[in-house]
Amino acid sequence: MDKILHAVYRDGVLQLLEGVPLKESQQVTVTISDPANAGQDLAGYFTPEGWAEAAHDDISLDEVRRALSTIPGSLSEAVIALRQER
Repeated sequence: MDKILHAVYRDGVLQLLEGVPLKESQQVTVTISDPANAGQDLAGYFTPEGWAEAAHDDISLDEVRRALSTIPGSLSEAVIALRQER
């Protein structure tokens, strides 16, 4: 089960703001995101309306490959550099 839950951190404990269907002593993996930084991580992404508009674009895979081939370096290098600038 993957589910996004909201919690509050108080006195060294994460308190969930809603119930979860877990068994007693069940182990889970927790990923923590800071909502204050969420806008920075999502900067440049489309809005839902933008995605809907883009769905009607007639761009071929070859056009995408040609465009991507003009970008120097690798995507991972670009992401690392961008994050280091923050």
